[in-house]
Amino acid sequence: MAEKVPQSLSNHTRFDPPFHFFVLPVFAITVIIAIVHLVQYPSLHAAWLVVFMLAATVAAVKTRTYALKVQDRVIRLEERLRLAILVDKPLRARIVELTEPQLVGLRFASDAELPGLAARALSEKLSKAEIKKAITQWRPDYWRV
Repeated sequence: MAEKVPQSLSNHTRFDPPFHFFVLPVFAITVIIAIVHLVQYPSLHAAWLVVFMLAATVAAVKTRTYALKVQDRVIRLEERLRLAILVDKPLRARIVELTEPQLVGLRFASDAELPGLAARALSEKLSKAEIKKAITQWRPDYWRV
C-alpha cells in the first residue's frame, strides 16, 4: 500500500476515481450522445433514452451527495464529542452553537488548537474555509472521500 502523503489545506480534498473519472464522464457522454441521437432521429425511443440518462445522472449525483451528507453528520457528532472532552466548561455549553460547516472545518484542527479555534469560530462566526486557513497543526482525515 502506498504511504499516505501528509495532509494540509492545499491537498486535503480528494477525488473518488471510479466516480469522478469513470461514472460521471460515461454518464455525461451518454447524455450528449442521446441528445444528438434525438435531434438527428427524433422518436419516442430516443426521447425516452434522454430522459432515462438524465434521471440516471441525477440519481448518481444524488447518491454521492447523500453519502457526503452522512459523512458530515458523523463528523458533526465526532467533533461535538471531541470538543466536549477537550474544552473547558463555559465553552462546552456553547458547542451546540457551532454550525455543521464550522464543525466540519474544525475536524482538521489538532487537539491542542481545537479549543481556541472553536472559541474563535463562535465569536468571529468563521466559515469552514476560514477555520481551515487558521489551522496551524493539521490533523489529517484520510477517511473522507
